[in-house]
This record gives sequence, structure tokens and C-alpha cells, in this order.
Amino acid sequence: MTRVISAFKGTGLMARALRSMAWLMMKYGGAQGLRLLSNLVLTRLLYPEAFGLMALVSVVTVGLALFSDIGLGPAIQQNPRGDDPEFLDTAWVLQITRGIGLWLGTCALALPAAQFYGEPSLAYFLPLAGLASIFNGFAPTKIETAHRHLLLGRLTALELASQAIGIGAMVVLALITQSVTALVLGGVLQAAARVVLTNLFLPGRGNRLRWNREIAGELMRFGKWIFLSTALWFFTSQGDRVVLGRYLSLEMLGLYNIGFFLASFPTMLGHSVTGGLMIPIYRDRPAHASLENFRKQRLLRAGLAGGIAGLSIVMALIGPALVEFLYDDRYLASAQIVTLMACAMAPSALAMTYEQAPLAAGDSRSYFIFSTARAVTQIGLILTGVIWYGLFGAILAMGLTSLLTYPVLVWLARRHRVWDPLLDLVFAIVTGTLCGLALWLHWDEVAGLIGVIS
Repeated sequence: MTRVISAFKGTGLMARALRSMAWLMMKYGGAQGLRLLSNLVLTRLLYPEAFGLMALVSVVTVGLALFSDIGLGPAIQQNPRGDDPEFLDTAWVLQITRGIGLWLGTCALALPAAQFYGEPSLAYFLPLAGLASIFNGFAPTKIETAHRHLLLGRLTALELASQAIGIGAMVVLALITQSVTALVLGGVLQAAARVVLTNLFLPGRGNRLRWNREIAGELMRFGKWIFLSTALWFFTSQGDRVVLGRYLSLEMLGLYNIGFFLASFPTMLGHSVTGGLMIPIYRDRPAHASLENFRKQRLLRAGLAGGIAGLSIVMALIGPALVEFLYDDRYLASAQIVTLMACAMAPSALAMTYEQAPLAAGDSRSYFIFSTARAVTQIGLILTGVIWYGLFGAILAMGLTSLLTYPVLVWLARRHRVWDPLLDLVFAIVTGTLCGLALWLHWDEVAGLIGVIS
């Protein structure tokens, strides 16, 4: 116990990494706890169709955000000038410009999206939801500086506080409006609260409107591959809802969203932790530099990948009982979705621990190649799966994507000398066995998804 406690002390990289991992887990756990609490309240105030409509709003807003991401966060974290005020101010101006552009994009897509999905209300909900992008554009670069130096304690508290404000607003508005307006406005108010709180209470220098053409060019050159990669990440993270929005009713899409929310808890935790932790680790302690670095990275990766996949399997096992316990009878159809979705997501835990290695080295092009392979494979499998096997096939496609893109992942890891074949093999055997057990125990419920498309 003493060795464990001492590992968290000090100012060294590993001590800061362990503390940051704890904060990131606390942040995500707290955020998901708040989301679950609000979800339980809101599902009793609103109907499944409201969550289905909000899923379509999110597809457009998240899609625009991903199609315009130029990697300012990773750029600040990995660039040698990442603490230079002029560098940070130029990045901030780019971020503001992007936020305004995103809102204009939601306005332009509002009517076409309403016509595509046959939901007229999207025409006015989308511009309203897009206001959050303007607020996010004014978020201070102090947030990324905290990630750069693995100093995340106060940032965690401020982001949880802003989420609590947004959720509180959603509940109050749901009581008043009894409509999806509550979900849309709550998101906007959360973004506004985040900007205010981080500007006021996060330590560090505030930003100024300042422009340096050379720095902007450097950011854009690094960000061009990030831009393409995150555009492709849209198909990885939102492609299921893009496709299913055309095949499922709003009610069934809302039930799918509830199941996805529960099943994706471990995976989203993994993205939050690895995204904020692994770039500094790979940047400052490259595995190829020494056997000690490799050993420490193996232990860290084993803990992260094993922990994420383990939580997914636990969710697969208890998912149906959890849905029955937490939700009323209108949402019980989400139960079998949780089990299958959690099993499909478990293999992706391995890739998370490799993905940041190229970004830490400034190699956004290799990251783009892997993102392309993953996005093309997943969207193709989802389309094929939903046509042949309904909702069952669409969910299963996510798990098959991890398996089919593993060779590209190995190429990426070997290129940056971080591949650990022994750890990968152990992970595959243990995760595959436990996922098979979970599916076998709940097969009667899971099989009911075969052919479901409405």
C-alpha cells in the first residue's frame, strides 16, 4: 500500500501521470454519474421519441464539430511552443473562428437535415443547439495547458460543475416545456457555464485576440491530417446513428440511444483517459528509449486496456438487469442492446492505448491512415449488417471493425515502436472468452434484435 501511495507523490512524469489518470477517471465517472442521474429523471419526464430526436440533433452538431477539427488540443499538448503566449493566442483566435463557423454550419444544414430524416422540428432545433459551438470557441487555452502538464485537479472540478449546471437546466426546462427543447437548451447552457467557470477559476494566463501568420500556418499544417482524421471519426462514433436514423423509428432510435449510453460508459471513459494521458507519456518517455520505459508503458497499457474491456464485460453481464432496475417499462427494450453493444465495444480498448503514439510524435498523417481504415470498415459493416440482420447486425459491426482493422493498428504501433504483441495476445484471449460468456448467458435476449429495423 505504501508503494502505491508513494507512486502518486512527487513532480515526476509518472507521478503526474498517475494523478492525472485518477483525475480523468474521477471526471468521467462524475460526468457519467450526473448524466445517468439526469437520464433517469428526464426519461420519466419525456418520452423515448424525445431522445431519438436529440440523437439526430447530435448527429449533425457532432458531425460538424468533427468535420472542422484541426487538432488545436493535440497541437498545444505536443508542440515545443505549447506554452508560448503568442502560440496560445493564435490558437485561440482559430478556435473562436471555428466556433462561429460551426454555428453557421448548423443553420445551413437545419432544413436539409429536417427533410432527410423527415422531422420538421430539426429545422429550428439545430440552429439553437449550434449556439453551444460559439461558446465552446471562447473556451480558454488554459484547458489544454492543464492537459499538457498533466495538472487536471481543478479543471476536473470546474468541468463537473459546468455539467451540473447544464443538467440542472435540462431538468427545470423539461418540467416546464415537456419537450426536447429542454435537452437542446441544457447543452447550450452547459457550454456557456464551462467558458465562464474556466476563465474565472482555472489558473493561468487569459487569452488575447492576437494573430501570428507563421504560427497559424504551423497549426494548420499539423492540423490538416487531424482534420481529416476527426472527419473520419465522425463515421466511427456517429455512423451508427446516421444509418439507423434512416431505418429506425424515433421511438426505437431513442431506445437504442439509452442502450448505447449505458454500454458505452467504459469505452468513453477510455477515450477520456487515454486522450488526456498518453500523449505526454509517449512524448516524454518513448518506449524505444529504454527497457524501463517499455516496461512502465506495458503496465500502464495493460491496466488501461484491461480495465476498460473489463468494465465493458461487466456492463454486458449486468446490463439487462440494470435497465429493468433503472427505467420504467417504456425503456425495457434497451436491455438487450446494452449486452450486445458492450461486447462489441470491448475490443476497441486495445486500440485506444496505441492511437496517441503518432500524435505525440507529430505524425498526424499515420493517425489519419488508421482513422480512414477504421471509418471505412465500420460504416461499410454497419450498412451491410443492418440490411441483412437489422439492429443486431449494425451493433455487431462495431466489434468486427476492431478485429478487421487490427493489422493497420499493428502497422501504426510498429512505426512508432510501441507495439507489444504479448500484451495484445493476452488481451485478445481473455476479452474474447469473457465476451463469449456474456453473449451465451444473454443469448435469448440478444437474439431478439435480429431483424429489428423499426
